[in-house]
Amino acid sequence: MNASGPTACGCRKSAPIGVVVIIYESRPNVTADAASLCFKSGNAAIMRGGKEALNSNQIIARTMIEAGQKALAQFPQHAIQVVPVPDREAIPILLSLTQYVDLCMPRGGESLIRAVADCSKVPVIKHYKGVCHVFVDADADLQMAGEIAMNAKVQRPGVCNAMETLLVDKAVAGQFLPAIGARLFEKHVEIRGDQATQDYLQSELAHFPSAKFKPVAEQDYLTEYNDYILNVRVVDGVRSAIDHINFYGSAHSDSIVTKNEARARQFLNEVDSAAVYWNASTRFTDGGEFGMGAEIGISTDKIGARGPMGLDELTSYKWLGFGSGQVRR
Repeated sequence: MNASGPTACGCRKSAPIGVVVIIYESRPNVTADAASLCFKSGNAAIMRGGKEALNSNQIIARTMIEAGQKALAQFPQHAIQVVPVPDREAIPILLSLTQYVDLCMPRGGESLIRAVADCSKVPVIKHYKGVCHVFVDADADLQMAGEIAMNAKVQRPGVCNAMETLLVDKAVAGQFLPAIGARLFEKHVEIRGDQATQDYLQSELAHFPSAKFKPVAEQDYLTEYNDYILNVRVVDGVRSAIDHINFYGSAHSDSIVTKNEARARQFLNEVDSAAVYWNASTRFTDGGEFGMGAEIGISTDKIGARGPMGLDELTSYKWLGFGSGQVRR
């Protein structure tokens, strides 16, 4: 600080964001999760859940307020609020109140998040979809690659950090794809593959009469299935894999399986996603797994919070200056 007189000093201090609007769909557990995280980080929460759980959401919020008032007489009862009407028209009205609302965090499907982002006049932290990838490199431990791919796809396929596209280097495709194809077919996973994938899986398709295989379409690479459906593509090296992910991916979570450190470092540095892994499943993108505790959501934005959002990500900061009459020259 350039100033006359005695030396001034300052520091940076964490500060709440303010009033956070949470818009979500049917799950009422989000009410308790979001309200508790917002309150613990010093924010007020206004929650708008789906109409299916309106009564549950109101009861949960009221119970939290009553518990807070028992513990603290001055508990701010308006710090936890639920929008009491299910009308969709309430959302753009709420998100136009820029003098009162500081941030919006939608949680749900892509259509909900896009609708909120399009109508909001306050900042929105977005996570449109989770189109996650695993790339099996030419120098991969193929047994490890198989375990990672199966975990990323079938351990819980309906979540945003599940794999939607498997990329395989052409150098190991002939060895890896028949083995992983058999395991996927055993789990009743529908494979949507390119021509090379289809060629490598011919023998497995003959062994599994009920196996589902379709030629992959361009739109498939952009799709978050949240289901037992997987795109598979044979690529020519790490550069091709990176280009595919950065073009078709959703900047969520992507992984490379390889023993080659140089290729792993290239992948980690050049894949533009919130979480990038080397020899690990994409399923680890989660606040609890990251040691953050509970999370309020996962951000794929580049400005502000990125990845799982816990208490730290629900705060901003401000600068404090301490002086004794200094003025800048």
